[in-house]
Amino acid sequence: MSAVTAEPRDIEQIPGYNEQIVRWFTLATVVWAIFGFAAGLFIALQLAFPSLNFGEYASFGRLRPLHVSGVVFAFAGNALIATSLYVVQRTCQTGLWGGRQLAILLFFGYQAFLVIAFTGYPMGITQSKEYAEPEWYADILLLVVWVVYLCIFTGTLIRRREPHIYVANWFYLAFIITVTVLHIINNLSMPVSWAGTKSYSQFGGVQDALIQWWYGHNMIGFFLTAGFIGIMYYFVPKQAGRPIYSYRLSIVHFWALIFLYIWAGPHHLHYSALPDWAQTLGVAFSIMLWIPSWGGMINGIMTLSGAWGKLRTDPILRFLVVAVAFYGMATFEGPLMSIKSVNALSHYTDWTVGHVHSGALGWVAFMIFGAVYYLVPRLWRTQLWSIRLVEWHFWIATIAIVLYITSMWVAGIAQGLMWRAYDQFGFLQYSFADSVAMLHPYYLVRALGGALYLLGGLLMAFNVLMTILRSQNQTRAGALLPATQH
Repeated sequence: MSAVTAEPRDIEQIPGYNEQIVRWFTLATVVWAIFGFAAGLFIALQLAFPSLNFGEYASFGRLRPLHVSGVVFAFAGNALIATSLYVVQRTCQTGLWGGRQLAILLFFGYQAFLVIAFTGYPMGITQSKEYAEPEWYADILLLVVWVVYLCIFTGTLIRRREPHIYVANWFYLAFIITVTVLHIINNLSMPVSWAGTKSYSQFGGVQDALIQWWYGHNMIGFFLTAGFIGIMYYFVPKQAGRPIYSYRLSIVHFWALIFLYIWAGPHHLHYSALPDWAQTLGVAFSIMLWIPSWGGMINGIMTLSGAWGKLRTDPILRFLVVAVAFYGMATFEGPLMSIKSVNALSHYTDWTVGHVHSGALGWVAFMIFGAVYYLVPRLWRTQLWSIRLVEWHFWIATIAIVLYITSMWVAGIAQGLMWRAYDQFGFLQYSFADSVAMLHPYYLVRALGGALYLLGGLLMAFNVLMTILRSQNQTRAGALLPATQH
C-alpha cells in the first residue's frame, strides 16, 4: 500500500486552520476530566461509607449520573470534538467549513448542554436511562448542537484539498452520524407539560428496554469505540513516526465493526421479557465482534513495527499503545460476558463495573491523555512543560487501573457465586446483606484506585497549564516555536 494512504498525510500549519476552537475543546477536555474523575471518586466513597450520602440532593443515586455523563459526554465528548476538528483539517488540508462563528456556536452550545443537563441531576431531573439521562429540553439542545457538529465535519470533508479521505475520518464520521440517529430515536418522548421538566418515552415495556440498550450499547460502540479508533488511527502513527501497519486492514476493520456492532445491544437483556431469539442474536453478533475488534487492536499495536524502542523513552506513545492494548482486552471480555452462561454469573454484579472501567479508564481515557499530550505543544507552539510529569501520570494511572478493575472483578465474581450458593436443604446459603458486607474491602481498593486516577488527572492539568504559561512567556519574548519543530 502506498505511503499516500498508509499514513496520515497533513500539513502542520497552513493559513485557514481554525486552531482556536481546538484549543478550547482541548482545555474543556482537561477541565471536565477533573470533574468526572472527582465525581467518580466521591460516589465510590459513598458506596464504601454510606454516611457520605448527604441527604436527597447529594445521594449516590443523584450524583452517579454526574459521574457517568461527566466522563462520557463532557470528558470524552470534548476530546472527540477536539481531536476530530484537528484531524479533519490536517488530513483534508483545509480549514473548517462554516467559519469561526459556527465553530464558536458548537463550542458554547455543547458546554451549555452539559451545564443544563448536569445541574438537573442533583434535583432528580433525569430520564433514568443509562447514557441518556438528560431530559427532553436538554436533548433538544444537544440535537441542535450535534447537527451543527455534523455539518462542520462533513462540510470540511467535502471541500478537502486532499483527494483521499483518510481512514480516521471514516470512523469519526460514522460516530457522528450514528450518535445522531441513536439520540433521536431513544429520546422520542412526550413532555408532561411544555413548562415541565419530566417526559415519558414513546416506547413501553420491553420495547423501551430494547430501544434503550440498542442506544446504550451503540453509544459504547460508536461514541466510545468508533470515535476513539479515529483517534488511534491518527495519533498512534503520528507519535510513533510510522505508517499504519496495514491500511487495508483498517478499511476492513471499519466496515466489519460498523456492520456488527449495531446488532449487539440485546445481550444486555438476557433472562428478560425480550424474545429469546433476540437475546441469542445479540450474543451471536457480540461474539463476531471479536474479529474486527482484535483486527483493529493488532493493526494499532503493529504500527510500532520498527519503532518498539520508542516505548522506553516516550510516555506519550506509551499512553496511546497501552490504550490500544486495553481496547483489545475490553473487547475480548465484553463478548465473553454476553454468553448466557457467563452472563448468569456476571449480570448485576460488580464484574460489569470492572469491565466497563477497563474500557473507560484504559482505552478511552488513556487514548485521550495521549492525544492531549500530543496536541497541547502543537496548539500552543511550544515544548511540553514536563515529560517527567507525563511519565509519572502514566504509572500512577496504570496502578490505579489495576487496583480498580481487579478489585471489581474479584468482588463481582464473589457476588455472583454468593447469590447462587445453596445449602444442602436447597435454601440460599448467603443473604443479600452478606454479599453487601463482603464488598466493603473491595470498595476501599476501588476508591484508592479512583483517588490515584484523579491524582494523575491533576498532574495532567498542571502540566497543560504550565505548558500554556510557557507558551505565553515565549510569545512575549518572541521565541515561539514553529509547528514543524515539534
